[in-house]
Amino acid sequence: MAAEEDEGLSESAILLMTLGTDAAAEVFKHLSPKEVQKLGETMAKLQIVPKERVDLVVKKFHQQIGLEASLVADTDNFVRETLVKALGEEKAGFLLDRILQGKDVSGIEGLKWMDASTVAELVRNEHPQIIASIVVHLERDHASEILKQLPERTRNDVMMRVATLDGIQPHALRELNDVLAKMLAGSDKIKKTQLGGIRAAAEMLNFMGSAAETSVIQNIMENDNDLAQKILDEMFTFDNILDIDDRGIQTILREVQTDSLVVALKGTDKELQEKIFKNMSKRAAETLREDLESKGPVRLSEVEAEQKEILKIVRRLADEGQIQLGGGGDDSFV
Repeated sequence: MAAEEDEGLSESAILLMTLGTDAAAEVFKHLSPKEVQKLGETMAKLQIVPKERVDLVVKKFHQQIGLEASLVADTDNFVRETLVKALGEEKAGFLLDRILQGKDVSGIEGLKWMDASTVAELVRNEHPQIIASIVVHLERDHASEILKQLPERTRNDVMMRVATLDGIQPHALRELNDVLAKMLAGSDKIKKTQLGGIRAAAEMLNFMGSAAETSVIQNIMENDNDLAQKILDEMFTFDNILDIDDRGIQTILREVQTDSLVVALKGTDKELQEKIFKNMSKRAAETLREDLESKGPVRLSEVEAEQKEILKIVRRLADEGQIQLGGGGDDSFV
């Protein structure tokens, strides 16, 4: 898989470099920070590409380019100009330092381009409230990797604070470190940014392994049982059943009553319904389809109640190790 990903990045980089900075910049605007970083690093490494290689990429993407195999004379300048056009001077600066010069970058925007272990070392000795204020700005999987490398007690404290965080005032952000103070200079008039909260905590926990997840939830339960339950409710929604593999779906269906399933599926996406149907016998699937079509209007509260009961079954089966929930987990063997 890694080889296929590297091949795809290489082809994408070649294609973008044949388009010129304006067109490439438009593409960058639609990519995530991680995608921008990966593509930018790949483009920066390219110098001369064989004509046959270019022709293959062109044919694959159904576009036309010239006969020259040399893409650009100065890849560093190309990458710099493209990123500045796509992201602006300030954001591009953070990324360019890492791609072209390999310099250390700092501040929240800079943290997005740093590996989890490096960020964990930087924040390890900070107050849990400061760490919480930082990780809510990062992508959830990135934040989760950082938190997993912190001491258990610190991690639990941070997650409690993430779950109860409803926003960050600019003056609080300035307390993170001197670099953040510089980034936010003159930001007194910036409105409170809606970050953190139950959903943020749940999304981070979704990427943690079961051991770390259990420890965090137990710690929060000891302090606020209602909060812990709200986080658990957010961690896996009924729509997330779509992410469970077929064998897991079949295991769940053996535990769920048909009447409950009919009500729970009312109003759900066709994609989820089809996933359920394909994991049933042909006769059972036809019966369920007919029951769904003939079922009259159902109160939303009834639908949500049945979905919650099924989610309890899903959670129990996951805890027992009979199914694997999507969105991460431990990668070890037992």
